[in-house]
Amino acid sequence: MQETVIISLGGSLIVPEEIDTDFLKEFKKLILSHTSLGKKFILITGGGKTCRKYQSAAKEVSNLSNEELDWLGIFSTRFNAELVRLIFGKENTEAEIIINPTLPFDFKKNIAVGAGWEPGNSSDLDAVLVAKQVGAKTIINLSNTDYVYDSDPKKNPDAKKLEEISWKEYRALIPTEWNPGLNTPFDPVASSVAEEAGMRVYIMNGKPIENLAKSLNGD
Repeated sequence: MQETVIISLGGSLIVPEEIDTDFLKEFKKLILSHTSLGKKFILITGGGKTCRKYQSAAKEVSNLSNEELDWLGIFSTRFNAELVRLIFGKENTEAEIIINPTLPFDFKKNIAVGAGWEPGNSSDLDAVLVAKQVGAKTIINLSNTDYVYDSDPKKNPDAKKLEEISWKEYRALIPTEWNPGLNTPFDPVASSVAEEAGMRVYIMNGKPIENLAKSLNGD
């Protein structure tokens, strides 16, 4: 049976400010090198700066509900997903992105790409739900953050990195509820479902790409 790797690909890597084509080239090369070894991948994309720009603009112009803001974010993840799907090529990638992660699906190619589904969470939950579909117990969460920290390292220079942490300890560090645009290593809704399913999540910086390469090699 082929190994299926689930990657929650943070939008911060796809669109930190502008689209990061250098990262996408390296990511594509690495993933294809592992499909040639027989691995399959499900890549769930986040919204990144595109999401937050749209949400910020919408809030400035109009008084929108959280659900409406979430839908803006969801469509930004789908736009990123189409970009990722297309750059891997139709010979490698399923023809349509995964929108509803609760529906069964069959792999015909080595790579499937998914995005946001419903309001009330980030695309992290979609990665967890897809993992449940294929029986995967591990998710690789790629973002622009090196570790989980005990506080926000961008605000606190003394923030302590946590190389291993239980779900209970992690969930005590983050908000208990989801809000559109919430920026945490792994969102609270996804964390709750992953804990219940007994999943392990590896959180790592996607840059340099060697971090992911080592993980895929079991290091």
